[in-house]
Amino acid sequence: MDKQSTLKSKVCFEGIGLHSGSSVKVEVSPLPVGCGIIFERKDITSEPFKACVNAVLKSEKFLRRTCIGTEAVYIQTVEHLMAALYLAGIDNAKVDVWGEEIPGMDGSAKEFFDGFNKAGVIDQEAPRKYICIKEPLSVEMGSRSITALPADELKISYTLQYDNPVIGTSYFASTIGRGQEKAALEKIYEARTFCLADEAKNLLGLGMGKGSNYTNTLVVSQSEVVKNKLRCQNEFAKHKVLDLIGDLYLAGPVKASIIAVKSGHTATIQLLGNIMDQQNTIGEGGVLEIVDIMKILPHRYPFLLVDRIIHLEKGKKAVGIKSVTMNEHFFQGHFPGRPVMPGVLIVEAMAQVAGVTMLSCDEHRGKLAFFMAINNAKFRKPVVPGDQLRFEIEVIKARSKTGIVAAKAFVADGLVAESELMFAFVD
Repeated sequence: MDKQSTLKSKVCFEGIGLHSGSSVKVEVSPLPVGCGIIFERKDITSEPFKACVNAVLKSEKFLRRTCIGTEAVYIQTVEHLMAALYLAGIDNAKVDVWGEEIPGMDGSAKEFFDGFNKAGVIDQEAPRKYICIKEPLSVEMGSRSITALPADELKISYTLQYDNPVIGTSYFASTIGRGQEKAALEKIYEARTFCLADEAKNLLGLGMGKGSNYTNTLVVSQSEVVKNKLRCQNEFAKHKVLDLIGDLYLAGPVKASIIAVKSGHTATIQLLGNIMDQQNTIGEGGVLEIVDIMKILPHRYPFLLVDRIIHLEKGKKAVGIKSVTMNEHFFQGHFPGRPVMPGVLIVEAMAQVAGVTMLSCDEHRGKLAFFMAINNAKFRKPVVPGDQLRFEIEVIKARSKTGIVAAKAFVADGLVAESELMFAFVD
């Protein structure tokens, strides 16, 4: 089993923000399974927030870097740290930040990556949850583009093209390994950020690069890398891949083949939005066939008791169908001379439709829904072979760890059973 992981112990970093020019302190600590990457500003009064696509701030104020949070409480330039967390194989961690920007360190993710591995990365007793691409997705912005194709692991190919003789055109492609040994094969985390010498003054005028220097940023003139030298072949293209990895990790661990041409943060964030939209779209018009249901529920024959969802409002309402036939396994021993569907299985079928309703939400995706209580269960009429059950579910209350639904079962227009069901959500 591919398990989630976290740090063995806390690790601290201090440095200067590449854009803000301010001194920053960061502490990264272990978290339990299912938490993801959580950020919190410690220099001001604020609430923790999860690193995710919805947390990205899309503003002209934050060009050429990725910023997450809100307009009032934000953290800039998270991409290198996020890439290091991904490459080190860390799924769950708390990132406390004293300042408005992650420190630039040497312009790469190397110090973060090395720090995480020095602190130690440990497995946790829960499977890793992947974002899997179902169908091709693409974003085009003039000559820039980025495409995500279905794949069984993360692969990235990047074509870089600059009208500069030193950078020129380069290409880098690799399967992106996680963990100290696998990530060290390509050493993408060592690739440093760069800019053109003739754009440096303009960037400063726009309020960017206040903490940049010739050590933490590769400044490229028409003839050389000024006052520095490349660490590796393809360092420019590799750094673009590093940024891409960090941005992708805002969606979680992604399995996809990513093909990027001259793309940057803006295109990647737009692609991430498309990816999350695709993840949230199950079936057409709220209809889920059996293969879609099996992606949400762990149940299998003979305990999968829902054939189809004909209407779904995620986290709110659903209508499911179960066609009852004489071939059902339970009719062999339950009143075999006069077959009647067991009432407890009608309740279980209602619960499975309720599970689809709640587990299709982003907050509970990949979790299990276990019974906590069955209240006011009533059976109005027997259900026999040839009947088609229609289950109508309405969520009464939904919290992070529990949920309550009102469930009814009909045959034609006749109510045959109803109950109030309470669930616990478990990773």
